[in-house]
Amino acid sequence: MSDLTRVTEPVRLSLGDVLRLGFLGISTRKLRAVLSALGISLGIATMIIVTGIPASSQAALLDRLTALGTNILRADPVPQQGDPLKLPEDAQGMAARIGPVTAAAVVGNTHMTVRRSDLVDPLDSGGLTVLAGSLDLPSVINAHVYSGSFLTTAGSHFPTVVLGSVAASRLGFSRIVPGQPAPEVYIGDTWFTVVGILAPMPLAQDIERSVIVGWDAAKTTLGFDGHPTVVYVKAQEDSIESVRAVLPAALYPQSPGLVQVSLPSEALAAKRATESSFSGLFLGLAGVALLVGGVGIANTMFISVLERRGEIGLRRALGATRGQIRGQFLAEAVALSGLGGAAGIVLGILITVGYAAFQGWPPVIPTTAVVLGIVGALVVGMVAGLNPSIRAARLTPTEALASV
Repeated sequence: MSDLTRVTEPVRLSLGDVLRLGFLGISTRKLRAVLSALGISLGIATMIIVTGIPASSQAALLDRLTALGTNILRADPVPQQGDPLKLPEDAQGMAARIGPVTAAAVVGNTHMTVRRSDLVDPLDSGGLTVLAGSLDLPSVINAHVYSGSFLTTAGSHFPTVVLGSVAASRLGFSRIVPGQPAPEVYIGDTWFTVVGILAPMPLAQDIERSVIVGWDAAKTTLGFDGHPTVVYVKAQEDSIESVRAVLPAALYPQSPGLVQVSLPSEALAAKRATESSFSGLFLGLAGVALLVGGVGIANTMFISVLERRGEIGLRRALGATRGQIRGQFLAEAVALSGLGGAAGIVLGILITVGYAAFQGWPPVIPTTAVVLGIVGALVVGMVAGLNPSIRAARLTPTEALASV
């Protein structure tokens, strides 16, 4: 009797056996499996595309915003009556020693007037300022030379200048033509050679209206005292507020309240608002895509149970348990959804990379979207196949075989 009992005990299936049974159902109905997986594939591909393409566009936008100077601070003395505050001559080095600061530059007002000719009224400044500037100024404020070149280490000792875009326009210069005599401007009682013209800088309009002289030349030729009037600081963007808080004390420790520091530009606020608005949109679109794919898988599995009642009845008659039937159909649903999800991820990545390359954007494939795509496909397959697998397991052998 004990031997008979052992013979009638159901065979236990390993996880590998259950997965093979699940893939068997897919392989025997290849066309239907492809069509069923197509729904989840399009859903996951849509999720990758609607996150990847806007993320690529966002990366290009943020690069442009960063180029405008979202990580730059401007420090200068607070306007006051009487003698203005003079920042230390080593203000550039003092600012550069702050931890998150990546670069610093300085300019100093020489209080001189620039003229196109020595025949022009000396009191007619044209609204332009003559500044002594450090050599690393362009890299700190993201300035670009439109024509010619910026001041060099050797050239900063000689009477040479670089014009801001507005200053060049008001002085009547459009560009530096190679091979032709360089234009000159008259500052104080000395002619200075124009070696470069800067491109427009929307976030540094004071530089646009300035004539920049080498620091050493300003001291030797124009009587500049060497005290900077403005300190520009480039810092790590996530630490910009912290740098702003400590910069006055670093530049003028005896009275930090006499130094004002500009707030981060409005471009930084726009950049952060763009990040948050895109995140909410991605979440909603991804949810809709997964819901559509899940409905397709559930519908396919319901139909599969109805059409395979004979198979279910035969397996039940041969000793398969309800749990084994349930596991078979659940594994089939998960495998079908997983294959569709994998295909959707590949399709979504290819479309995203191709479109980003066409637009000239840096391709960005959010890792979170890929991981959620894989996990989401498996979860959706499990949820979609749960009810059909339970219905299949509830069929008795007689009910299932009666439909054959």
